[in-house]
Amino acid sequence: MHHPHDPYVRVRGAREHNLRGVDVDIPRDVVAAFTGVSGSGKSSLAFGTIYAEAQRRYFESVAPYARRLIHQAGAPKVGEVTGLPPAVSLEQRRAAPTSRSSVGTVTTLSNSLRMLFSRAGHHPPGAERLDSDAFSPNTAAGACPGCHGLGQVHRTTEELLVPDPSLSIREGAVAAWPGAWQGKNLRDVLDALGYDVDRPWRDLPAAQREWILFTDEQPVVTVHPVREAGRIHRPYQGTYMSARRYVRKTFADSRSATLRARAERFLTAAPCPDCGGGRLRPEALAVTVGGRTIAELAALPLGELAAHLPGHDETARVLTADLTSRIAPVVELGLGYLSLDRPAPTLSAGELQRLRLATQLRSGLFGVVYVLDEPSAGLHPADTEALLTVLERLKAAGNSVFVVEHHLDVVRGADWIVDIGPRAGEHGGRVLHSGPVAELAGVEGSLTARYLFGRSPAPARAPRSPRGTLTVGPVTRHNLRGVTAEFPLGVLTAVTGVSGSGKSTLIGEITEDLPGVRRLVRVDQKPIGRTPRSNLATYTGLFDVVRRVFAATEAALERGYGVGRFSFNVAGGRCERCQGEGFVSVELLFLPSTYAPCPDCGGARYNPETLQVTHRGRTIAEVLDLTVAGAAEFFADTPAAARSLRALLDVGLGYLRLGQPATELSGGEAQRIKLASELQRGRRGHTVYLLDEPTTGLHPADVEVLMRQLHGLADAGHTVVVVEHDMSVVADADRVIDLGPGGGDAGGRIVAAGTPREVAAAAGSATAPWLARALAAAGPPPR
Repeated sequence: MHHPHDPYVRVRGAREHNLRGVDVDIPRDVVAAFTGVSGSGKSSLAFGTIYAEAQRRYFESVAPYARRLIHQAGAPKVGEVTGLPPAVSLEQRRAAPTSRSSVGTVTTLSNSLRMLFSRAGHHPPGAERLDSDAFSPNTAAGACPGCHGLGQVHRTTEELLVPDPSLSIREGAVAAWPGAWQGKNLRDVLDALGYDVDRPWRDLPAAQREWILFTDEQPVVTVHPVREAGRIHRPYQGTYMSARRYVRKTFADSRSATLRARAERFLTAAPCPDCGGGRLRPEALAVTVGGRTIAELAALPLGELAAHLPGHDETARVLTADLTSRIAPVVELGLGYLSLDRPAPTLSAGELQRLRLATQLRSGLFGVVYVLDEPSAGLHPADTEALLTVLERLKAAGNSVFVVEHHLDVVRGADWIVDIGPRAGEHGGRVLHSGPVAELAGVEGSLTARYLFGRSPAPARAPRSPRGTLTVGPVTRHNLRGVTAEFPLGVLTAVTGVSGSGKSTLIGEITEDLPGVRRLVRVDQKPIGRTPRSNLATYTGLFDVVRRVFAATEAALERGYGVGRFSFNVAGGRCERCQGEGFVSVELLFLPSTYAPCPDCGGARYNPETLQVTHRGRTIAEVLDLTVAGAAEFFADTPAAARSLRALLDVGLGYLRLGQPATELSGGEAQRIKLASELQRGRRGHTVYLLDEPTTGLHPADVEVLMRQLHGLADAGHTVVVVEHDMSVVADADRVIDLGPGGGDAGGRIVAAGTPREVAAAAGSATAPWLARALAAAGPPPR
């Protein structure tokens, strides 16, 4: 029997993903860092095993009915875990927040502010007290009826919906319509309603154009589709939806950020004339605290909000004290520049995670394990010390803090380190060291040790000379006020500055239509797909090559299987029980739904007949299970596949499985897959590459691999611009543009610009001292 007060979390026989029957003991009540190269298995241990097991036990204790479901959803693959307290997970890979959530709702600070207004607000004479719901734009009681609580009304015009009136409807005049089948359906419905879809748009009568674009009617007609060669289409009932209605509906309801962004191009936003952008009913906007409405207070940066809160009577004093104490940890984590009304989708993953962390600090839990996913992501080195203080506070309150982390300063500040490796994928999955940080120094084969203890970064090199400049601005947007920046062409530029200083806003202004840009590639961290159907093989086009290889085998030719037979996205070759997903969804009451492997195909995604076809002894399902590194050997003699796989290896993704669902990839992994698909094209002609924090989620050893690729692009004459907090990367750039000096209203200016050495010597820059430290470590430039 284990001692009931065992001070260790003990994991035995962990086999999740690439873990090789791992046994590890980690003390409770410490800050423990999980380190290792990307794909080594540290997340599989911290999240996939320890957190998943704590969550499973919690479900079992709160909901006996959930046992059967948990059984279906599959427990983590582990022998046993003992000494485990309940866990709270703060991951970056959360579903994207909706446009209705804001900093105030994520932190629950909005609730406190609404209480203050409801109980201590100054109501107009004769008006009755409003309850706190009346101060929320997300309730029927509070939302301004004119804009449904969004603060803006979205209008559209014929010019936006039909940019080129010389086209006919069949040629795509109505640009706002969806593509593919849905757009064709709307066109066929119009045709069936008797509209001429082949006349140029501008030649249609005004009344018809008006109806097609703006009607609220939704007539249903029978459509007889045109036959295409070899395909028979049955007549069907089609419903018409005007272009305006489609765009508004997509913008308001779509879960897909891409579709929402596309719809937004066809809308102009104006402040709502009823509430002036305040989002609330007039009754609520008539109530003030300290002479300001709730909308005015919600627009202030959190760092300034506390100063505007009153403490005159007892009720107000208690509520104000509560609010102030909740704001403090947000400001401490370097997020004081955010306002309560800032929409959550405009925050970076790191900002969101730190907001959740600040909220947790107030929840007063103790005796739990916090499992955090790279809390330093998006943090300027100047703010990293505050993060360490916060982790120490969680520990002091009687909690254990387990962080998956790459930032060496955070790792140095931990009490304990669990280093996993030695490499990625099948060459990882072993615990190299679990113990005090200092003891890692003697561990053979640990890449983390090499970087943590004195391995100097790449030797300094002489900066490249630019071949011209790209002028951006003057930009006035968010907190940038008339900023003009010069980006040198043909070199690598790093854009630096504390969180919220305006970095992403500035590079967002670099667009295709600026003089000097032939081609623009924005390599962001948005997911490459939102369902388990997309994966890195489908995204890079590699899957098409693999399917052609299988369709060309003798067995496939004999059976008459074409390329489509080997797709898990269409009927034919796929398993019909799970429709080729490999998983079936298990709905839990009150809890997020979970996935269990499909009982028919066991996760293989294909039906048994398809799996009888093999190429070199492997089925298509087995090929999708290969890692990129394994597939590179397997397809060495298929040039088209080898090129794709080489590019993925070059950006350090050799450990990912070809069929790994896009939903399991981190933002950094998605970004590197996009970069690899760009690199495999090997385009001629000058290209501008924009990368927002490309080193997020990367071990220092992987940062070197990535930087080799980016330097290769600059050597080939392309322009590379990275937003970056990793000072070893900044030190190795040709030019630096430093924004600041602070975040929010205190930022938005160019503090310094020049070579890394020039910026490191700049006065008044928060980046300079950290950059100077990195340059000193790199040594003098070559003579």
